[in-house]
Formats: sequence, structure tokens, C-alpha cells
Amino acid sequence: MGIGRSHSVALLGLNGHIVEVEADIGQTLPNFVILGLPDAALNEAKERIRSAAQNSGIPLSRRKITANLIPASLPKRGSGFDVAITMAVLAAAGDVRPTGDTVFIAELGLDGRLRPVRGILPAVMAAVRAGYPEIVVAESNAAEAKLVPGASVRGYKTLARLAFDFGADPQELALDYDPQETSPGDAANASEPPAPDLYDVAGQEEARRALEVAAAGGHHILLTGPPGVCT
Repeated sequence: MGIGRSHSVALLGLNGHIVEVEADIGQTLPNFVILGLPDAALNEAKERIRSAAQNSGIPLSRRKITANLIPASLPKRGSGFDVAITMAVLAAAGDVRPTGDTVFIAELGLDGRLRPVRGILPAVMAAVRAGYPEIVVAESNAAEAKLVPGASVRGYKTLARLAFDFGADPQELALDYDPQETSPGDAANASEPPAPDLYDVAGQEEARRALEVAAAGGHHILLTGPPGVCT
């Protein structure tokens, strides 16, 4: 086992800075340490990453894992470093091939899915300007990321599929998992029509105000008439 490396982007306002992620797997008791001025959300990445890797079929080493985010003096905020840290750790363990200059910007769910993050456009712009055009994001961020000229963007649904493309053993991976599958409960909720809302009423300011005042006082008022008309 050696040092695994990957890259991500730290945003300070709208200014993006390339962050190199180093990962080392030691010989001591199990532990997971993140260095480099992480905030609370980034520190919580340790549990997200362990669960996501386990549920993707590529569990992390049970030895001490140290992830160092360089430059150490630059504050790191948010969950967008999850995938970069994971890929560096997997590379250190030899579970995936080296990631080269690919930049990873995505959050991980406990089930192994890649979740979108905010600020993807300035982050990708910063990566391309710094000479890192190869970008990996969550699939739902891919369309926005592709708006940046010169960016070569790949969007992924799951960590398993991403690890597979970087050389992980397909026999161990949970490649059949589809996070877009809708559960019966979700389907039932999706079929229910939305409740009426005064926001949808066009005009009728005085009538709307009267209804709002009556509702605040606990009175019940029956609305009749076609959409957009209050009677």
C-alpha cells in the first residue's frame, strides 16, 4: 500500500482553488483522520465514506486511514470532497488505479449514490482554469458542469459504477444498484395531486387577503369556481 491521490475544488465565495487529496493507510488500530482545516460537514465525511464504500462492495481498509487536503492552510467546507477522499483512499489500498489529474466534486449518500452539491459551476470553472479539465460529478450536476468551455465532464449515479471505471474488481461491486428506482411509497406520493394554494390565484388581492385573515383566525371558507378565480 502506498499513497493515494486525487483532486477536488475548495470554494471561497465564488473563487475556486484546486485541492490535492492525499490518503495513507497505516499499520495501527482502525481510525479515520481528515487533515487540512476541514469544517464540521467535511469531518462527517468519514462516516459517509465508510458506509458508501461498504454498500458499494468496496469496503475501506480496517487500518488507520489518514486523508490530507492540500494546501493545509486553505479552509475546506462542505460535502463536495466526499468522492475525492474516497477515491484517494481506494487508490492507496490498490482497489482502484491512480486517478491522475481527475477532479472529483460530489457528495456521497450512505447507500453509495453520488449526490449533487452547490457551486458546481464556479468549481468546474476553477478546475479548468487551473489545467484540470477532467471532471467527475454527480449525474444530476453533469448538465450544469458541461456548460463550462473546455471541461470534460462525466456524471455518475453511484460510487460502484465510478470505481468500476477506475479499475475496481467488478465481481465485488454492487453494479446492479439503481438509485433512481422509485419505491411504492414514493409512487403513491407522486400520484397525489398538490393541495390548493392561494399562491396560484391570479389577481383578487382583496379576496385573497380576506381568506388569509380568516384562515389565521381559524375560520373555514369554501372556495368554488374555476382555477384562477376566487368566489
